[in-house]
Order: sequence, then structure tokens, then C-alpha cells
Amino acid sequence: MAEKHIVVQGAMCKCQFGQAPDNLKVLTHQKEYANDKSAAKKLIVTTKEIGAATFEKNTFGSCLKMGSPPPPCKIMVTEWQNFYDKVQLSNGGYIILEDSKAVCAIAGTPCIEIIDHGQRAEASQQNFKNADQDVQQQINPLIDSESMYKEQSSMTGVQEGVI
Repeated sequence: MAEKHIVVQGAMCKCQFGQAPDNLKVLTHQKEYANDKSAAKKLIVTTKEIGAATFEKNTFGSCLKMGSPPPPCKIMVTEWQNFYDKVQLSNGGYIILEDSKAVCAIAGTPCIEIIDHGQRAEASQQNFKNADQDVQQQINPLIDSESMYKEQSSMTGVQEGVI
């Protein structure tokens, strides 16, 4: 089975009946983060993110499901499907994965899909410390990685090993 990413705040979603994507917002908790070393931006999206204020713009453009000419979309998530049900977070919700889908009240079907999970890798001091200096030198021969490592490790007041 392929590895699936956890969806975080800022993930991009689209509706099969709309024209424009929108980004998810997390409003139900302020505790659990994923791939965010400062724990400030990437809240984990859960099954509790339902209702009308779940997205930044709260629209996917025009809603083709509501007739012709299509009126503006007003997102109303009623439930999430295909979530990770083995972990329940502090808000009582389950983790949304990149292949999860949301059901909209207008369509009545799981028509909202995730097109970008929102996670971005952030390098930390530990990554730099664990990097192979020979490989780094081959990747970027203009930088003396050994002197950078010595300079980095000699800094005072820097907390190491925090993940």
C-alpha cells in the first residue's frame, strides 16, 4: 500500500462541480500539527472540519450542480469519507488523508477532493547535522560544507536535537 500524506491547513481542494480551487482552514483545534517544526501553521485537518466556514474563500467558483446559469458556489461540507480512523485527535475528529473526500450538501456526493495535501518539508538543524558532507559537496561544490558545519555547531544558545 502506498504512503499517504496527512492533510494540513492550507491544503488545496477542488470540487468536481466548480471551477476554482480553495484552501482548507482548521477551526476546530489549535493543538496537533504535522511537519511544522515551529508548530504555528500546519494544523492537522480532521473530520470535524465541516460546515460553511471550512475554506478560505468558501467557494469553488460557480456551482454547475445548481442549474443554468450556474450560481456562485457556497461550500457546505457535511462529512468526510476515507479518513484515517485509527487515531482520534483532541477535538474528537479523525485525520484526513490526501485521498479523503468531502461530501457537499448541495451535491450530496463526495465531490470535493484534495489536490495538494499542504505539507512542505522544512529543513532543521538536525537535518543539516545528519547530512552527508561528501554528498553535499557534490551537490553544491561552491559551498564549503565543512566550514558551514563547524560554524553552525559552534554557535552558542542554539538548541540542538529538537524535533
